[in-house]
Amino acid sequence: MFRKVDQGRTADAAAKQIEELILRGVLNPGDRLPPERDLCVEMDVSRPVLREALKLLEERNLLTSRQGGGTFVEDVIGPIFSDAVIAMIERHPSATTDYLEFRRDMEATAASHAANRASATDHRTLKEIIDRMEAAHLAEDHRQEAELDIELHQAIGEAAHNVILLHSLRSCYRLLSNGVFFNRQRLYDHPTARVTLLEQHKEIVDRITSGDAAGARDASQRHVDFVRSSLAEAEDIHNRDELADLRRQQRHQSTQVTANRMKRS
Repeated sequence: MFRKVDQGRTADAAAKQIEELILRGVLNPGDRLPPERDLCVEMDVSRPVLREALKLLEERNLLTSRQGGGTFVEDVIGPIFSDAVIAMIERHPSATTDYLEFRRDMEATAASHAANRASATDHRTLKEIIDRMEAAHLAEDHRQEAELDIELHQAIGEAAHNVILLHSLRSCYRLLSNGVFFNRQRLYDHPTARVTLLEQHKEIVDRITSGDAAGARDASQRHVDFVRSSLAEAEDIHNRDELADLRRQQRHQSTQVTANRMKRS
């Protein structure tokens, strides 16, 4: 991913190249940079120049060095909300509706741009994720399906080729991964939603790869609308199951009490 540095092979030029890879989402939080000797060869710079470039990026809080462990990309995404706001959202589940409305608009825009801008490599990436989704679906691996759901939407954000949109979506999906707004696993444990979700994801990718921007936007919006209604239904199913389980436990305890009384009598 690295290329030879022009502009006199200065530390600023080397730092700018690495910085752009982070900005464009090629290097992600937690990614480890190649060893210094390899990076010097790839970028065609001396070790002192490279070390100065890495130091610059550390000062900008883009990289971090671990003693004996290498150099890693810092957590440049960060939270979209402060801890205080996240805690407040968790106390007020009604915010989930607003979150899904926000995602509906953002993802529709991303899908539309992706249909217009995605490269052949982007197309291959999206299709590969769909293939993995289908495999997870057949294996009834609900956890993997939920993880691939986020991976697909992140890949669509990348295919939109807009760095502001990309990092906004990544921050948004972090809250989804952390379960701040809702339990994703519950959605994939829904008895029928899994089939529809897979078909919707496939349609979004089909629209993107065929260059149908309006169709990609519409498919993305229908997808989020379905997620919203399915979550409500999944929540109802979960609540009914919990209530039924409580009743079953109480019935079992009552039976045991009655049986013990009969033994004593």
